[in-house]
Amino acid sequence: MKFGKTDHPEDIDFSLPGDHADTRVTLRHRGDSRPTELYVGCAKWNKQDLKNFYPPGTKDELSYYSSQFNCIELNATFYRIFPASVFAGWRDKTPDNFVFYPKLPQVISHRQRLQSVEPHVDEFLRNAAHLGDKLGTSFLQMAEDFGPHQGHNQANLIQFVHNWPKAFSLAIELRHADWFSDPVVSTELYELFEEHRITTIITDVAARRDLLHMRLTSAQPFIRYVGANHASDYARLDDWVDRIVTWSAQGVEKVGFFVHQNHELESPLLARYFIEKINRRMGSQLQLPDLMQTQQESLF
Repeated sequence: MKFGKTDHPEDIDFSLPGDHADTRVTLRHRGDSRPTELYVGCAKWNKQDLKNFYPPGTKDELSYYSSQFNCIELNATFYRIFPASVFAGWRDKTPDNFVFYPKLPQVISHRQRLQSVEPHVDEFLRNAAHLGDKLGTSFLQMAEDFGPHQGHNQANLIQFVHNWPKAFSLAIELRHADWFSDPVVSTELYELFEEHRITTIITDVAARRDLLHMRLTSAQPFIRYVGANHASDYARLDDWVDRIVTWSAQGVEKVGFFVHQNHELESPLLARYFIEKINRRMGSQLQLPDLMQTQQESLF
């Protein structure tokens, strides 16, 4: 993952900003004792990317990956719309408690930039629905140059949100800083997302600290954490554990937390570290993945 990469992570202030003033308003206490659901995973299951994660002789990467983690940020769906049979095959290979968070195809976000995309959205959702109850939140990732002041971008985003089928949960990642730095634009954006129960993705990446808006528009935050292949990655995860503990006390229902790196070798290690910490703090019982082979090859 090259987005937000820096060659000098030691020069970055990685501290998390405080929550947006309206986040606590969004997170109202649920009035019951249900624990916050936690989903922690990586962005892909490809053996080439997750080098040394798989035991020797592993033939089915998804089956093994899903035996170690309870979710996947499914980036493969960005590159093309897979047929229903492929989604059904993924469903059948994974345990009952496993959840997929698929990325919407690039034809929707990058090629057509949300214009006249209804047929593509319908095809994607019709096929993804074959994941059954393993289909989690789908997410839309817009290009860095998709800003609110260029052309009809803002109007197209509003129309897209209005047209999104409400039976499917959606999170949106915006990478142009003006969505968050312009107070008029950001207020309209957050109100739109809250009205339609859309989650605003929080992206924690080294060279783009301006995307840490810390404004939750739903009680189901979606965090895309990008490590810098640097020792600071672990302290950053400690800060995220603290924040999620706070949010849980304020009413968060479900958390999707996905670990990326520029060199994905370390992603399973970071995810395990995060799981171990969050289990200890929140009393959750997420499985700790078996990473003995990966640990032997650690960069740190």
